[in-house]
Amino acid sequence: MSARSRSERGSLADVSRRAGVSTATASRVLNGSPHPVSAATRERVMQAAHDLSYSPSALARALVTRRTRIIGVIVGDVVDPYFAEITRGVEDCAGRAGYLTIVCNADRRPEVEREYLNLLRDYNADGAVFAGSGLVEDDEELSTTVELARRQGMHVVALAPRGFDGSCVMVDNRAAARDLTDYLVSLGHRTLGFVAGPAGLRSARERLAGFQDALASHSLEPGPLCEGDFGYASGHAAALDLLAGDRLPDAVIGANDETAIGVLTGLRTAGVDVPGTLSVAGIGDTRPASFLELTTVSVPTFELGARAARRIIAGRETHDESHVVIPHRLVPRATSARRTVAG
Repeated sequence: MSARSRSERGSLADVSRRAGVSTATASRVLNGSPHPVSAATRERVMQAAHDLSYSPSALARALVTRRTRIIGVIVGDVVDPYFAEITRGVEDCAGRAGYLTIVCNADRRPEVEREYLNLLRDYNADGAVFAGSGLVEDDEELSTTVELARRQGMHVVALAPRGFDGSCVMVDNRAAARDLTDYLVSLGHRTLGFVAGPAGLRSARERLAGFQDALASHSLEPGPLCEGDFGYASGHAAALDLLAGDRLPDAVIGANDETAIGVLTGLRTAGVDVPGTLSVAGIGDTRPASFLELTTVSVPTFELGARAARRIIAGRETHDESHVVIPHRLVPRATSARRTVAG
């Protein structure tokens, strides 16, 4: 069989299809990436490249000399409205500049974040946005992977404090929770419960600390503290736990809107008058929160995403103005009301 002409040579996508692997895996094999790939897979890719007269050297040279106009957004939970709004902000800004946005769902697991960042490195993405908060004890391997990505020329922006150095566009979670708690206390509430976020997550710990700060400043003891995971189901379960207690608190704060909506739904399904009997509030100001008239703290999620994208596009992911805090805003709505005391 005669050799193919240059125009007939297969592409990287052709090689990956013929070998039965992802494009990223084919790229790792053909470009000598240290990322672990089994011997059998490597052999299939090399054979496919030979059959298709594929030469990776041209691709490698191209990737060294130009970027790909790709921005990856690594989110904690792709179905969470909070991350959806952040992604929308990235996409809106990136799309107008001719960039493609790739959304990566990491399930709040550092090892998955590492895998996605390596994948984005393989594609020579211009930048990566870490949309979620990290663990209090962040993964050291993730820090190493971020540093490798930066050395390769990728701009990395975090939207919450993380365990690695670099650019951060964020909100003050502790202050947001403190301001919300202060507001509920100003309505006359004295027994306040809190449904926490995932154990060990930085943002969850900061919001709980803000709640505790506010109560301490008013010389109030914390009410019921329920476990949660930032999900609707954990909020609903917390509502059932509260209903099983001897007495409901005056108000309940969810560590985020999804949790608070779960609490609100559980209480109202049981016939509890919200806000007549108690107030419910969350943090985030997501679209579902506005639909349900939930009292919350507005976290500028769209703006967080847009600012991160602008930094990457401008190539300004440096230590100059590395940390920017965007103000939050209290949004009182129909799920909170002034406490009335009988008698």
